[in-house]
Amino acid sequence: MSWSQASLAIALALSAAAAAGEETLKFRGYAYDLASDRFLYTELHQQRIVDQRWLGGTILYVAPDGSEIGRKALDFSQDPFVPLYRLELKPRGGYTEGISSLPAGRIEMTRQGYGARDVEHASVKRPQHVAADSGLHAFIREHFSELLAGRTVTFTFAVAGNLDAYKFRARRLPDTTFEGQPAVRFRVEPDSLLRWLVDPLELTYEAGRRKLLEYRGISNLHDPATGKAYNARIVYPSSPPADAPPVPAGLE
Repeated sequence: MSWSQASLAIALALSAAAAAGEETLKFRGYAYDLASDRFLYTELHQQRIVDQRWLGGTILYVAPDGSEIGRKALDFSQDPFVPLYRLELKPRGGYTEGISSLPAGRIEMTRQGYGARDVEHASVKRPQHVAADSGLHAFIREHFSELLAGRTVTFTFAVAGNLDAYKFRARRLPDTTFEGQPAVRFRVEPDSLLRWLVDPLELTYEAGRRKLLEYRGISNLHDPATGKAYNARIVYPSSPPADAPPVPAGLE
């Protein structure tokens, strides 16, 4: 083999290795009102995975009529559980929230409410065990074995929509099924008296792959009529539900 042939072979091998370590996952979520089971919106997810770590991506939110409600951009490169992110919603004149930076030991948050001219800012402590926004999913996966063993996991949950952070806890619930297959459930709730005022979150997973199958609780999206966050059931099924409206090709 000549030197040029060897160089080409090495380059191809390195390229293949890089490709094997990086991938883009695309999937959908379907949101329903938790009380009435009315269809609310579709989530179009794109996740950038490098060496099995979720490094970033986007979520596009689509209304039943096919119009875009909003979108979220996520960046987990600095912290696997606390993303830099920006959520932008279009209804009611627009709403934004996010985490803008992660300086040493801090989480910098922003929010611009419906009809607001000014952007609000807040800075909260970043303790050792903390999650924020979609990073909750990564945090649950990280502590999956502890939760399966019945242990309660405590952590701080940073909520940019409230410009604050709260003590939370996660624990296992009785098992269930999803699409006829066994699944495990976890309850996430405030680890304080707030749990008497705030509804818990419930997450259902396929245990082997730690794949999220269903989420129940407060949504990132808001009811256009009131501006208040939906209380939703969001499912991630193997095929679209029969009542899920089609998504326009231009948004795919």
